[in-house]
Order: sequence, then C-alpha cells, then structure tokens
Amino acid sequence: MERYKCIIIEDEPLALERTKNYVEKIPFLILVGTFENSLEGLAYLKTHPVDVLFLDINMDELSGVELLESSKISSQVIITTAYQQYALKGFELNVTDYLLKPFTFQRFLQAVNKAQENLSVTKSEPKVDFIFVKTENRLEKIMVADILYIEGMRDYRRIHTAHKKIMTLQNFTELEQMIPAQLVCRVHKSYMVALHKIEAIERGQILIADQRIPISATYKDSFFDKIMGKI
Repeated sequence: MERYKCIIIEDEPLALERTKNYVEKIPFLILVGTFENSLEGLAYLKTHPVDVLFLDINMDELSGVELLESSKISSQVIITTAYQQYALKGFELNVTDYLLKPFTFQRFLQAVNKAQENLSVTKSEPKVDFIFVKTENRLEKIMVADILYIEGMRDYRRIHTAHKKIMTLQNFTELEQMIPAQLVCRVHKSYMVALHKIEAIERGQILIADQRIPISATYKDSFFDKIMGKI
C-alpha cells in the first residue's frame, strides 16, 4: 500500500489532537508535522511538499483561506473548520473536502479516501489539457481550461469558452467522457458547467460569465455533493 505524507495546520490544541488521532488510525497516511501557526506551516510546505494538508480556516496572522489564495499548494487540501460560510470559498479554491467541526471519524475517513483516490488518479492518468470535438466537417481543438459551460440545443451542444462558441453534434455523455469529471458537472438536462468557472450560486442558479444557468431537481443533489466535497 502506498503511503502519503500529511501535515496539520490547526491553532486549537484540542482540535489539533483530535485530527492527529484520526490521522494515526489511517494506514495510508504518514503524519510528518503539526503546526499551530499558519506561517510556520506555509514555510514548511515550501521546502517539504506533502500529499495531504489538513487546514483550519480561522487562524491569527494568516487564515487558511489567505494561505491558499497567496500560495500555490499542490497538496490535497482538507479544510477543518467550525464555520460553514466558507464552504463556497473552499470550493472556489479547489479544496478536496470541507469538514465542519466537530466531525466524526467516519466523515474524516470519507474525506481522506477522496484524497487518496485523487492522488492515485493524478499519478496514474495523464493531465487532460485539451480535447477535440466534431464540428461541421472538421475537428475543433478546445483548451479544457477555457470551457465555461456547455448548452444543449436540440440535436446540438454549444460549448461556451472564454474565447469562442463551438457547435457540435456530440452528446453530453460523450463530452463527459472526454473531460475529466473533477472539472465539469451536469446540472440540468440542457447544461453542463465547468466547476472552476463558477462565480456564485444563488436561488437555484449558477452564475458563470454573466450567465445564469438553472440547477434542475434531477442533478441538484449530485451537484451540491460534488462542490461540498461529499463524493
């Protein structure tokens, strides 16, 4: 079994001890450091990359959100906090999971299993930077990072990107197979969105590039499970 290095950045002693005890029960995790100060933890990360980072949000000097915004962290980040209002921000920062204190060992295990899965996929699969889609009589190259959302229009799908719009006869299932699942999500029978391009979620709608995209009842649960890190 491959084992993954992890650290904990947490300024509450009791919460730090609880997370440490949980980590020690996981056979594929190796705890290599704990830090009660976010600046010290960040300094460690710059010279000692780890696979998994357990990060508190509310800390003095530099909050967990500020740490993620100011630094390029390659680790799988699992947020541990008592404050639910940071969940959307955590999603925007592409964290692996978001644990609300006090969390159970079962919920903790769910989070680290997701991190393990992400790490194994990252190491086994090549990164997908672009795809080719059929449009009229040619294949059109699209950079995955440029995709905003995909719209169904009867027999066609219109791919909205940061630079252009492309019409294709390829269906949503085919497109979902081409684009990594961690990057896109079906939210309606007529819409698929790029998760990293979401600006806000309000009143059952997703805001992307000044467009409001509806979330249907069919896809609502799976969508919110994905952005809250529960799958």
